[in-house]
This record gives sequence, structure tokens and C-alpha cells, in this order.
Amino acid sequence: MRVFAASLATETNTFAPLFVDRSAFEGAFYCPPGTHPATPTLCSGPMIAARELAQREGLTLIEGTATWAEPAGLVSREAYESLRDEIIGQLKAALPVDIALFGLHGAMVAHGYDDCEGDLLAHARAVAGPTCIIGAELDMHCHLTDQMVEAADVINAFKEFPHTDFLERARDLATLCLRAARREVRPVTAVFDCRAISGFMTSQEPGRGFVDRMLAMEGRDSILSISVAHGFQAGDVYDVGTKVLVIADGDLGKAAALAETLGREILGWGPGGGVPRHYKPEEAIAEAVRLAEPGRPVVLADRWDNPGGGVAGDSSVMVDALLKHSDIPAAIGAMWDPVAVGFCRAAGVGAEFRLRFCGKAAPTSGHPIDADVRVRGITDDLLIPFEQSWVSLGPAAAISIGNLDVILSSTRAQTFSPPVFTNLGIDLAAKTLVVVKSSNHFYAAFAPIAAKVLYLDTGGPYPSDTRKIPYKKARRPLAPLDPNPLL
Repeated sequence: MRVFAASLATETNTFAPLFVDRSAFEGAFYCPPGTHPATPTLCSGPMIAARELAQREGLTLIEGTATWAEPAGLVSREAYESLRDEIIGQLKAALPVDIALFGLHGAMVAHGYDDCEGDLLAHARAVAGPTCIIGAELDMHCHLTDQMVEAADVINAFKEFPHTDFLERARDLATLCLRAARREVRPVTAVFDCRAISGFMTSQEPGRGFVDRMLAMEGRDSILSISVAHGFQAGDVYDVGTKVLVIADGDLGKAAALAETLGREILGWGPGGGVPRHYKPEEAIAEAVRLAEPGRPVVLADRWDNPGGGVAGDSSVMVDALLKHSDIPAAIGAMWDPVAVGFCRAAGVGAEFRLRFCGKAAPTSGHPIDADVRVRGITDDLLIPFEQSWVSLGPAAAISIGNLDVILSSTRAQTFSPPVFTNLGIDLAAKTLVVVKSSNHFYAAFAPIAAKVLYLDTGGPYPSDTRKIPYKKARRPLAPLDPNPLL
């Protein structure tokens, strides 16, 4: 058998003024055929899973391009079309193929294309033909569309939030596609639209138990795969929102019934039932002081200024709040400010000077901070681990303003793990609180060192209050903007 694998992914915040061209993909992660490293990125797990499958089963693997751009605003038409056509051209050159595997995100939006993944899969189907088994792995924060479902035989989304399972799910995808290609199973797909934005975390209940039960159902009673598309609320597209996808072996009725049962269970948690309390800055600081333990800081997640949500990651709101509590040992990072990083690297470690940093990308970023700083550490490339992958924050610097240490980066990326701080000489055990620019992907790496993990409501710039998001394209009614018609 012949297998083709490729990856094209980013996550689009249609409200963000950070636009994406082809250079954003090439600068973040771009691997032409055969050059993908041995470890996966967040959305290129199928490349590694395909290699494993080909070696184990004696298959012929043809690799296409794998590329990723950091989440931001709209992708240019030229960038999307050129990368799509590059991959589809590689698929055409590889024909005939029995299986085509794609590592996607599911929330990529370009000028003229509200459903980039559905468009790519439709092109792949047209080229590969009706008998080719097409499989796609999606981030759970995707917009699951009819076009995706119609074009692919198997869709499998991450189950964990934080995303600790992207390689596991890619392996599931590859194995199921091989079984389908060998005609051992006949995948049929049903989708239940919850008509709501109902995301949840799996680092706590009820999401943890829910996903554990999903995993236990797979492989039993004709159920092949279960995915929950949480949706990405910062994307103004028709299909924004939560949907449940179930793949069964030849039994569409069984798939549909289970999808509805699981979807209604999610709705039963009520608005916000799957997420923890979010604290205002002053509330969070007071709670952190109360809960911190010797050698174990409280970790505060600045969810609404998280680069993984397509925003700048340069909001000064929490820096302002922490500077009002100069007696509290604290750290915050990574904050995006390549200009300030350049100043610090030129000045060198130990330099003391007046620096303006952050609060620059948009009005929602707050105001720039002007402070007397000392450069604590610098690096040509702040490289940090995230599960099986490595993420670069580019040239970076650590600065101190009294008891507050701030990490500044040249590349926008989430604060996935403690090396964001420790690689620049910041001792987290000496802190009372640590603020991370991340939604929940930090959790697996930071929770073991934390006395407690709390979540912040800093007001944006990510659209945090779903009841007030000015959607123009979303299908309505859509809870919580409207009463849910299913309840």
C-alpha cells in the first residue's frame, strides 16, 4: 500500500489585527518533503504516525510539505492557495495512493476561505479519487464543517486540553485509516451540533471524566472513534461552536445516537460548566499570596492574552497589577516585544537602563510600560519543550524590576513550560506567583511545581465574553448569545 502524508495548519483569530502571509509559515515551521524532524509539532503528528505505520506494516510512504504558522489573524489568499496547491501537487505526483493523511488544525481562515481545511480536503478527494482513504487530525479547537466530513473518511481530533495527546491521536488516525483501506472496517460518520460554544478543560472535572469515558467507548460496540470539536470562539465563521463527531463501523444510526447523547451531556453542564473560575487581577494576586507555599508558587494563567489564541501576547495589564505589589516576588512571561529584546541583548546581562516594553500591538494591549530595568539573562533562541515537540520563542531576554522578573520574547508563542523562565536564570521556587501567557497548555508542565493553578480574566484582547462577541457569520441561534434551541 502507498500512503501520502502532509500538514498545513494555523489557528485564525478573525478579530486579531495580526495578519499572516507565507513568510509566517516559513519562519515558524516549514519542512519540504522528507525534511520533517523525528518529533512532531502540534499539528504534524500524522507525519510521524505515518512513518511509524509504514515501517511497522511495510507500506510505501510519500511525504509532502509540513508547515505551521503561529496563531494570529487572517491568512492571505496567496499564502493559503500557494501552500494548498503545493501539497495537492505533491499528492498528485504520488498517485496512486491508498491512504492520504493530513495534519490540520481546523480553525484556519484565509481571505476568501472561511474553511481552509475543508477546501484542502475537498481538493485532496478530487485528486486521490473515491477509493482512497483520507484521514485528518484536527485540534479540538476547530470549526467542524460539513465539507470536512464529506471529504474525509476519518476525522480524529485531540481529546486533551491541554493538548498532551496530539501524537496519540495521530497514531489512532493512521491505524484506523489502514484498517479502512484493508476493508477491515467501514467508517461512517455522524455529527451532533450542540448549537453552543461549550469548551471545557480536561485538567479538571467534568471534562476529565468525560474524556476518560470517551476513550473507554472507542473500540467497543462498533464505535471506532469519538471526537469533540470544542470550537474556537475567536473565529467568526458559520460553523463556530461545539459539535460531537462519532465514527462507527457501518452503523450510522448508532453513531448518530451516541453523538447526540454526548452532546447533550456537555450541554447539561450549563454555560461555563467546563471551565474554572476566572479571577480579576487584584483578586488573583490576593489569592496567590494566600495559597503560595515555600518553594511552590501559585501559577496564574493569562488566558485572554494568550498567543495561542491568535493575539499578540503583549498586554501590560498584569505587569501594571504586579508593579503595584512591589513586595511580592513574582514573574511573568513570555511577553512579545522583539524591539525591547533587541535593546536588552545589545545592552548585555547586568545592564541597568530605562526601558519601554509591551502594550504596543493594539489598544487592548494596555499601555507601554516605562521602567528602570536590569537585564538578568539573554539568549539567541529560547527553545522550550511542549510534549514531544520543541517550540522556539526566538531571541529573548529576562529583565528585573525590583521583585518582578519579566520574560520578553521575539517570537509569539505560548508559555508551555518552565524553561521559558529557568533557561534565562529565573528561579521559580523563589516566587510567590508566576503569570504565564497561555490558555491551558502550560498545565501539564507547570502544575507539578505549583501550589495552585488559577485562571485570570484580564479583559482581553482575546474575545473572552462569548455573550458579547460581534459575530457576523455564525449560524444562529448559538448559545450563549441566544437561547439554545435544543434545550
